[in-house]
Amino acid sequence: MTHSHDLAGTTAIVTGAGRGFGSGIAAQLTTAGVHVVGVARSAADLGSVHDRLGDAFTPVSADVADPDTAARLIDEYRPHTLVLCAGAAPHMTPLQQHTWETFSQNWHVDVAQAFHWMVQALRQPLAPGSRVIAFSSGAALNGSPLSGGYAGAKATVRFIADYAAIESERAGLAVDFVSVLPQLTPATDLGAMAVAAYAERQGVDAEAFVESMPAVLSTEQVGKSVMEIASGPRREHRAYALTAAGLSPLD
Repeated sequence: MTHSHDLAGTTAIVTGAGRGFGSGIAAQLTTAGVHVVGVARSAADLGSVHDRLGDAFTPVSADVADPDTAARLIDEYRPHTLVLCAGAAPHMTPLQQHTWETFSQNWHVDVAQAFHWMVQALRQPLAPGSRVIAFSSGAALNGSPLSGGYAGAKATVRFIADYAAIESERAGLAVDFVSVLPQLTPATDLGAMAVAAYAERQGVDAEAFVESMPAVLSTEQVGKSVMEIASGPRREHRAYALTAAGLSPLD
């Protein structure tokens, strides 16, 4: 097992950095002296994050599901830490009201992102000691009957991270691949949308639904958990559930 290391002066790429978990992760990393390259579609969202974090944050407006984006940015910035946090907001409706297009949209964004970036992390490859942290979801464990193919897509993100870890080990790359499965939280736009949908399904208001949940996971806690993985000893496990109580190994 390797010892804990200081991330100051290193570079991280964070996808989905314009809002939600991604912006919280970027904030925690820059506080630790990391230069963060934040990638998202919305230049306006990225600009707002840059306004808060300053020049320690480099905004890149791009499609994270495009294989050329992954290849170009990994080659240009050679990140020590790669956090894959972007994803499409699922269409929240019962199964019978989905079309195949709405049902499958997370496969075309979340899974495509995980595939392209982790393949490039292996092919280029990242430097020994680098960490790749891929965000799956608690829905991958429990299902999500109102979000179409979201739960299955997020389960596949976890599988891809596990496969990448196996290939890294087989090739002796010493690049760690870890997946994180956060619980449902109203602290992000996506989470708030899901909370509202499930509250309506149960016939209660969103506030009552949140009160019935365990302690709410905050974006700050997510950022601190990523820091724990990125700067701590090499992880013995490849997948972790994330709740307000912290990280718990799943394998």
